[in-house]
Amino acid sequence: MKSLIHVIILMAMAAGSAWAGDEAPTALSNKEAIGLVQDHANYLWTLIAAALVFFMQAGFAMVEAGFTRAKNAVNILMKNLMDFSMGSIVYWAIGFGLMFGASGTGWFGTSGFFLSDFTPDGDPWVLAFWMFQVVFAATAATIVSGAMAERTKFTGYLLYSICVCGLIYPIFGSWAWGSLFNGSGWLEGLGFIDFAGSTVVHSVGGWAALAGAIVLGPRMGKYQADGSVRPIPGHNMPLGALGVFILWLGWFGFNPGSTTTADKSIAMIFVNTNLAAATGAILAMITSWVKFGKPEVSMSLNGALAGLVAITAGCANVSPAGSVAIGAVAGILVVLSVMFFDKIKVDDPVGAVSVHGVCGAWGTLAAGIFNIGGTTAAIIGVQLIGIAACFLWTFPAAFIMFKLIDKTIGLRVSPEEEAEGLDFTEHGGNAYPDFEVSSYAQS
Repeated sequence: MKSLIHVIILMAMAAGSAWAGDEAPTALSNKEAIGLVQDHANYLWTLIAAALVFFMQAGFAMVEAGFTRAKNAVNILMKNLMDFSMGSIVYWAIGFGLMFGASGTGWFGTSGFFLSDFTPDGDPWVLAFWMFQVVFAATAATIVSGAMAERTKFTGYLLYSICVCGLIYPIFGSWAWGSLFNGSGWLEGLGFIDFAGSTVVHSVGGWAALAGAIVLGPRMGKYQADGSVRPIPGHNMPLGALGVFILWLGWFGFNPGSTTTADKSIAMIFVNTNLAAATGAILAMITSWVKFGKPEVSMSLNGALAGLVAITAGCANVSPAGSVAIGAVAGILVVLSVMFFDKIKVDDPVGAVSVHGVCGAWGTLAAGIFNIGGTTAAIIGVQLIGIAACFLWTFPAAFIMFKLIDKTIGLRVSPEEEAEGLDFTEHGGNAYPDFEVSSYAQS
């Protein structure tokens, strides 16, 4: 092992000389060489984690497609593709600067637009950091897609995806995470704990999804005249399950990657992330078994996601035992929350509001309750302020945005288009061309 370390140090010394453009190698001290190796490792780990979080886009696409009807699968795939594609451009142009630019007020950044902080002869860390942050922005946007599935106009969707990535998410993100780069946020100044984004990413996406689902209204036939709920099952649960496992894997970049440092601290974050997901799945299964008489698969899958969302805030500051408790509550909460929103006739085809909004809020509160360093009323109070601030910013802003889209270009497709399916009416495509299924049978 020692010889391997010496080889790495020698390589770092050589790399350091080459990086500096020296004609003859310049000797570095062991301390300098080790620091250079650590710096390079931080870049590598951050970019690997960014790739894992990017892979979560595939997970979201599979979950949303599997949990909805076959006639809308192409539409789901197009929305997820455009979430990341358009989100990348708008976050490069506007969002990153609003979130991490210099801020004298703590409310939003005012520099760094169009990645202007990067210069060819400057520190390239801004590029690695931007890459890790843009995949988070796309995650917040794609959460909204699931709750508004099967009845949203594609043009309206593109517009709100731009607004989420370029304005709604970055503004709140600056409040909680601005100092991670050049900014400063009023909320983080109070001591707000949200290490990887239970609230910053997931509740923002969840509360925006709630606003969208309310403005859109339920899918045709979801609620009967007598008030009863008509289940509209997804067309491919194996696809949905694959998506959940992809998301579970991606979360090992989402949470540990938020260190942006390749050190020993990521071990506990990995363990906490996994334990919360596993416990969430188990408790959601048990809760659905008690409620429905059978261990229901979609609830169990959402239980795993609920555990992952909930542990995201406290993954670095709670113990493994605490993560089990956090995941357990999330697993129960997600089932009860899905039932509640159905009862008040908010149609959310994939349970996005419950998984991300509700369990994100729970996880943020739990980060204070189960804090390894101890908890106080002041810590809990700050966590509650952060949860409330997220809702009071995101929900009204998203609601106004969706209303404006609805009154201008339109947000919802016609009843005929909804019955036919968005794959054909919006994209002229068919996810399963070898299978001929009537619109009536799918609606």
